[in-house]
Amino acid sequence: MEVGQMKTADLAYLGDAVIELWVRERLLQKGVCGSGRLNKAALCYVKATAQAAAVTVLLPLLSEEETAIWKRGRNSHCGSVPKSANVAEYRAATGLEVLCGWLRLTGRQARIDEILTAGYLPMEEATEF
Repeated sequence: MEVGQMKTADLAYLGDAVIELWVRERLLQKGVCGSGRLNKAALCYVKATAQAAAVTVLLPLLSEEETAIWKRGRNSHCGSVPKSANVAEYRAATGLEVLCGWLRLTGRQARIDEILTAGYLPMEEATEF
């Protein structure tokens, strides 16, 4: 199946794993160790509110095509929204997951690193792990 024809839920499923792996590698590179500390620190990245905050930073850096993919994910039908996020945050986070899944399937790992690094930089500067 062509990547552009895939369902947004499928791309978000993959994108969630892509972001999770990126976060785990990032934390280890920063010297965070111990499963308890790693899990606690990872939550700072992967919760919907953090992903939505990252989107506000990285959105201006996206190409037109990337923005269209993000919007497609953001506008997709969402299931239940977690208590820790509002609907807009959850949709923005879903859009990020869809974008990361799409980038992964189109072989653009370096671009994933670039946008996630830019998006999470303000959070990383404000947080001590």
